[in-house]
Amino acid sequence: MAEYGKAAKKVVDHNDDNKLNAELRTEFGKGYARRLRAAGKIPAVIYGHGTEPQHVALPGHEVGLILRKANQVLELDIAGKSQLALVKDVQKDPVRQIIEHLDLVVVRKGEKVTVDIPVHLEGESAPETSVNQDANTISLEVEATHIPENVVVSIEGLREGSMIYAKDVKLPSGATLITDPEVLIVGITGEAQVDLGEEAEAEGAEGETAEGETAEGESADADAPAAE
Repeated sequence: MAEYGKAAKKVVDHNDDNKLNAELRTEFGKGYARRLRAAGKIPAVIYGHGTEPQHVALPGHEVGLILRKANQVLELDIAGKSQLALVKDVQKDPVRQIIEHLDLVVVRKGEKVTVDIPVHLEGESAPETSVNQDANTISLEVEATHIPENVVVSIEGLREGSMIYAKDVKLPSGATLITDPEVLIVGITGEAQVDLGEEAEAEGAEGETAEGETAEGESADADAPAAE
């Protein structure tokens, strides 16, 4: 089985940049959430591993910078206790795209999680071909603290008819494919050939025929006797 691409260039690993202070919150409701966001903070809930959900407030600016990349693991300081949490869902204002709420899942070092990883295409296909990317992500099971930023698929020199399936993608070390292996990731097709010269001639011929038919029709009408 051919493998396309190479392992992800970067790994989303929790580090000092992902360390945040999380403030426990006991107030809820839309009004409180608006006041929290106005103060530059984002409401979030942490759940998983059979623990009681924890409602916290996170620093908005720092979270916004971290979430420019997908599948981030945050190292939270909650009342002096460290907790790793994977960003599971980000709720945004549909118009202003401001982060309104986060869902976080408790994770532990060495634990494996299932995440959707972006597929990045690299290179150029053969001349006179088109690249159709059917899947922008693939699901992988990976270690929670070593999540790849993306998987790279090379399309360099691929000719018409080439197809890359999920099973063909080279995975990062330790990753397991969860997506159906037969899912099409990329297909290479030929570019449509359009002869504008022939089209123009065809349109011109149709125009002349239409004009001829109109002229003949008008002439026939002119020769016809007037109705009594």
